[in-house]
Amino acid sequence: MSTLAIGVRKAESSDVEGITAVHDSSWRNAYEGLIPSQELARMIARRGPRWWNRAIRRGTAILVLEVGGTIAGYATFGPNRARDLAQKGEVYELYLLPEYQGVGLGTRLFLAARRELARLGFDSTVVWALADNDPACRFYRNAGGRRVARSTEQFGRTVLGKIAFAWPRGV
Repeated sequence: MSTLAIGVRKAESSDVEGITAVHDSSWRNAYEGLIPSQELARMIARRGPRWWNRAIRRGTAILVLEVGGTIAGYATFGPNRARDLAQKGEVYELYLLPEYQGVGLGTRLFLAARRELARLGFDSTVVWALADNDPACRFYRNAGGRRVARSTEQFGRTVLGKIAFAWPRGV
């Protein structure tokens, strides 16, 4: 019998290839058919290893989910960017490789990001998801998020709705 180690930790420079792979695969899985293909390809191409390495070196708050030595997911977070919302912290991104979704690992990574936000003094959290991204909206609803705002985002000539989910103090 073997044991598979699963953990969440702060991203390191040696993780950039793994984070890039998660970003590429998870974004294609989540957004193909929602975001116009040319725009999606452009967004993914911008986030290569050099981009992630620079983000880590600058001190961007990035956690990675590691499963048996493989980077299976990542989360980025920090201060809430929407001034009209009361929540202090924001999880900007939370992505897992498709083959690791649906088994509780996303919840583990999300809770770790919320704990880090609380440790940094951001005692409440908001997350934005595209309204048509049913799996993401379901994930955040199941995690206890309540809808607090709606907005739109433009991708080329396409305008898509997005929903803000919020959590009060505590994790």
